[in-house]
Amino acid sequence: MEQDLPAAAAPVALRRYAMAVEYDGGEFSGWQRLSKHGEPDRPGEPTVQSALEAALSFVAGRSIEVICSGRTDAGVHAASQVVHFDGPAERDPRAWVLGTTSRLPPAVCARWCQVVADDFHARFAARARRYRYRILNRPVRPALHRQYLSWERRPLDADAMHRAAQALLGEHDFSAFRTVHCQAKHPRRDLQFIAVRREGDVVEIEVQANAFLHHMVRNIVGSLLPVGRGDQPERWIAELLAGRDRAVAGPTAPSAGLVFVGPRYPAHWLLPDEVTL
Repeated sequence: MEQDLPAAAAPVALRRYAMAVEYDGGEFSGWQRLSKHGEPDRPGEPTVQSALEAALSFVAGRSIEVICSGRTDAGVHAASQVVHFDGPAERDPRAWVLGTTSRLPPAVCARWCQVVADDFHARFAARARRYRYRILNRPVRPALHRQYLSWERRPLDADAMHRAAQALLGEHDFSAFRTVHCQAKHPRRDLQFIAVRREGDVVEIEVQANAFLHHMVRNIVGSLLPVGRGDQPERWIAELLAGRDRAVAGPTAPSAGLVFVGPRYPAHWLLPDEVTL
């Protein structure tokens, strides 16, 4: 007599979600998972992606993999890193935010989540990314907020740095500001906005481009510092850009002062204003 076979489990309906993630990068070896998906991080090398995927998978009751808008290096922070993932359709976006955050380490939280079209891609749909770098400019190193500030003891001329930085606007070959380990296919990027301003003892550099090369922002900051200190003339930045030689540009600035503010998407994706062009 034939035995009844168990009924096949009904397929789970999936939706695509976009989520913004905030994190303090000081405790992580960068964004990108260094182990295979679903495996724990390598000892001593925790990553934001691995922590987020583990939390999302717990909430979903199934394995979740995320794609981010732009990878960040070890020690770099993010105010609004956008990711997308495919998860069970019955989950409410608010439940994703609260449930995921409850399973994340204190240095990471989910800020918002919403349903998006199935063809939304956190990386390829983004038209720009914005970073902010902050320098405490005073004779004494910081005690408060030190994990979010770089430090320069010599006085900086923020206005001179701003004027020099404008030479970088537009689409250029940014080889002078590209690390030797950069894996990008080409060094051309469209730098859309850069501003240097001072607020009290803090000098802030904000920069937006269609995309960035590895260490590009930190290398730009490291080259603006000699201009701010008066060691190089304002025209030096333009000369570095034209020369395309990383060896003669300034050193890479420390990671602690750098925050990935977030990507920017066209308005038709209906994402929050903070990530919309």
